[in-house]
Parts: sequence; C-alpha cells; structure tokens
Amino acid sequence: MPELPEVETTRLGLLPRLQGRALRRIVVRNPRLRWPVPDDLEARLAGLTLNSLARRGKYLLFDFGPVTQIVHLGMSGSLRFAAPGEPAALHDHVDWLFDDGTTLRLRDPRRFGAVLWTDDVARHPLLAHLGPEPLTPAFDAATLHAQCQRRSAAIKQVIMDAQVVVGVGNIYASESLFHAGIRPTTAARRLSRPTCARLAAAIKQVLTAAIAAGGSSLRDYVASDGELGYFQLQTRVYDRAGLPCKTCATPVRRIVQGQRASFYCPTCQR
Repeated sequence: MPELPEVETTRLGLLPRLQGRALRRIVVRNPRLRWPVPDDLEARLAGLTLNSLARRGKYLLFDFGPVTQIVHLGMSGSLRFAAPGEPAALHDHVDWLFDDGTTLRLRDPRRFGAVLWTDDVARHPLLAHLGPEPLTPAFDAATLHAQCQRRSAAIKQVIMDAQVVVGVGNIYASESLFHAGIRPTTAARRLSRPTCARLAAAIKQVLTAAIAAGGSSLRDYVASDGELGYFQLQTRVYDRAGLPCKTCATPVRRIVQGQRASFYCPTCQR
C-alpha cells in the first residue's frame, strides 16, 4: 500500500509539471473506486488552473482555487504521466488532460483508491480528524507521549493510527521501532517521555530516508515517472525474518499484529 513516503514522492514528481497548468478535461473510464468518482468532477474542475499540490497524510490535495481535488492511491494505485497517444490499459481508470498536452493517469488495479472534490478541505470527513504530520514540529515527544499515556494497545498499532500521527505505514512502523530500540508489542502507555522522544525522532529519520529513496516498491507502486522506489533495500528488520540483524546478528523475528506482519530484533529491541 502506498504510504506517506510514496505519496510524497508522487507529489514531488507531479508538482513541477502540473503547477500553473489549466485542466482542459477529465476522462473517467471506471468511476467504481473505493467511493464512486463524482459525476460532476469534470464540471467542477475543467478550465481551472492548478495553484499547488499538497499532501495530508496519504491524501494528495490538488488546489484548483475554489475547488480542491482529493486523490488517494488506495492499496495499488499510482499516478503517472502518459506518453502522447499512449492507449489506456485495463486498470487505467482516470485521465487528467492539461492545456500543454500533459496527461496524468490513475492506474489502480484493486480500485481501493479515491478521486473526490471538496470546497472545504479542513472540514472534509476524510481529513478533519487526522493527526499531526510526522515531519512537522507539531509531532514531537510531548505529543506522542500524551497520546501513548491514554492507550494500552501495542505501540506499533498506536503509531499506525492516523489519529495519532499520519502516514506511518507498516514498513515504516517496524523500521522506526527498530531504530528507537522498542519492541513492537510493548504497551504504549509503558513508554516514558524520553522513550517517546527517541521514537518520534526515529519516525522522522525513517520517513525522511524513505522519501529520499523514492519510497518502497513492493508490488504496484511506482513514481510518476515510472521509476521504482528503493527504500526496501535499506530496511534493517522489515521482511528480514530469520536473517541476522544488521546490528547484532541475532535472527530477526516475525510476528503478526492486527493482521499485519511485524519484524523486530529480540536483542536490539528490548
């Protein structure tokens, strides 16, 4: 599933080519995504100029002035630039055609993504209750510690909760906990303020490194230029069950938490 680093990599790839361009038309081939593509999407957006492209958690926010388009990549979605005259493939569901001839194309084999619009971003139900962005000052040791004190769930589940902090997906949660020296099964309320400081710093470090690496390409995800992300080549514990820890050589263990695989080193993560 594309997480924050993949979505941010997509945003950074799209912005230089699309900012300041007028949207000429939208072609919707299959509106049956996670939520149906609104019938009036083209009527609301066509003719407007893209002022900026932001990200909130895993949502891309296309600012067209009076209207903001919300795009979510779901489990298998990607946004790519199509070559002139390139025919649409089976899972290419939406095209955006801009005034300079650029075509942006949404490919989503599982159709768990979303293409919506809003005239009030702050109050949209998908965005209104999201937690702080992890790479901003709003997410720090004090914020994380306050959230942990109210929760008895395992810390890995807590940092993957978008109401606590947005964008920390499964890969990045396992990696952040390794760098902070915390076992993923530890009850969140047991974490001290200094431990939360280590974890908050580790989350920022891991996400920053993942963005620099273009995200992680495990199944469907590619960047807007078709290139693969390669953060998965840098992981310390994720998907390394049975292999020696890169720090202490203890075999990495795999467990299942909330139907997701967790990986940790039993020596480094006490």
